Amino acid sequence: MDSENKPTKISDLLFTAAKKWPEHPAISFRGRTQNWLETKNRCHAAATILQRAGVKPGDRVAFLGLNSNACFESYYSPAILGATMVPINYRLAVREMVECVQDCTPTVLIVDENYLTEARQLQESCDSVKTLIACGDNAAPDGMLSYEQDVYEIIRNNAYCEISPSVDDETVIIFYTGGTTGRSKGVMLSNNNFQCNTLCSIPLYRMQQHWTFLVIGPLFHLAAGSRVFSCTALGGHAVILPKFDVAALMESVEKYQVNSATLVPTMYQMILDHSDFGNYDLSSLKMLASGAAPLSIALLSRIIKSFPKTEFFQTYGMTEAAPILTSLDSKYHVLEGPNTSKLGSVGRSVKHVDLIIADENDKEVPANTIGQILARGDNIMMGYWHLPEQTAEALKGGWYHTGDAGYLDEEGFLFLEGRVKDMIVSGGENIYPIEVENVLEDHPAIYQCAVIGIPHATWGEAVHAVVKLKDGYSISEEELIKFCKEQIASYKCPVSISFREEPMPLSPINKILKTELRKPFWDGKDSKLV
Repeated sequence: MDSENKPTKISDLLFTAAKKWPEHPAISFRGRTQNWLETKNRCHAAATILQRAGVKPGDRVAFLGLNSNACFESYYSPAILGATMVPINYRLAVREMVECVQDCTPTVLIVDENYLTEARQLQESCDSVKTLIACGDNAAPDGMLSYEQDVYEIIRNNAYCEISPSVDDETVIIFYTGGTTGRSKGVMLSNNNFQCNTLCSIPLYRMQQHWTFLVIGPLFHLAAGSRVFSCTALGGHAVILPKFDVAALMESVEKYQVNSATLVPTMYQMILDHSDFGNYDLSSLKMLASGAAPLSIALLSRIIKSFPKTEFFQTYGMTEAAPILTSLDSKYHVLEGPNTSKLGSVGRSVKHVDLIIADENDKEVPANTIGQILARGDNIMMGYWHLPEQTAEALKGGWYHTGDAGYLDEEGFLFLEGRVKDMIVSGGENIYPIEVENVLEDHPAIYQCAVIGIPHATWGEAVHAVVKLKDGYSISEEELIKFCKEQIASYKCPVSISFREEPMPLSPINKILKTELRKPFWDGKDSKLV
């Protein structure tokens, strides 16, 4: 077959790395390091476990747990069988996890030792889940298969299954992202989507073969997950931390001589504010990137001054774009000279992306005119799982409608101006107000409510609820917050609530004017982005 017509298989990255660099370190986790040959064998063995559990091409395999070598391997093992991996956000309430699992109907759930109780609840609530596989160092509980034990036995006996990898536009991973209707949407990303993004990100960030990458963001998010593929393509070394911890991050950079990390703004602020910052050797860092939320100029200036020899990039994107749309190159992250004029930008569109600003009729507008950001390219998702109407709306006219507002200057640099929708970005997490409003409105004391993002020194934005009570009712702020925490993930819950006596400000069509509710909180501060 002509190489140009070969099917795209993301699993080829893994098999190629094992062939070219078998002895090179691939993953370090909890003090243990495995090379690329071992990693390929472990992924193949994990695929064998899945096949024995009845997983077939097209089936879904869910993963619930913190970052680990097993989570990294699960980006590949289902794909080796032509199945689809679904990482579950462990920060969700069990009710929300159930909604995701019932939607994608996985036959197998892989779970680590931290979420065994939740895994049993999911199996009890979701008829599709036939098999639980426990990963980690602890012995598997009764009724669960042991990931580590079975992987070891399959490798020892050379008892691997035949492979039947997914190809081209077949879905590799489904990431669940918050929904503006209150329901999470499963974003279907394919071999082609990931291959496109990987081939883009390596030269974009000037990554080098055998770099050491820190994986510290949650792998249920694509911001961290995309690094699995670029690391594999380069025969790199992934140093995996279970979750974000400033001291552990700095220790790992020094110990493993980490070259690259992608973090969200909140993480950078916590690192720079840590009492031990400056006591670790972080000079190995060649590239840092920021994404998931806007960076303030003040924080950006601190980062540039604190890492003067490290190239720094800002990226704008989303899960539906696998995930990169634009990037601001390191040469524009300077505090003096002509390039400083671009510091408020999120950069130009990357090579594989067409990006325009459009009016309400999807017609392209001139430079410096604010409109909705539309994008197209081979990185754009296949669609939303089992949501054909929402898929058609999002991909109308062949363009992905981001829901973000911004403008392009005369040189094609994108400046974000706000959110067409009212999404809140808190600590890098996307929170959709309607999810919180749906919960609040279920409370018998609530007559009307609106959820908005307000400034927060650490998290960028915090969730705030404005509520109007029914006549004759009384309830405290603490009671309402506790009520929310019983229904949804704590990071989505209001951190503060204001009680309103007067009517809510309304538009001519009787929609609550959240712009008016935000004004007292944002007056005199940077305008709310994304």
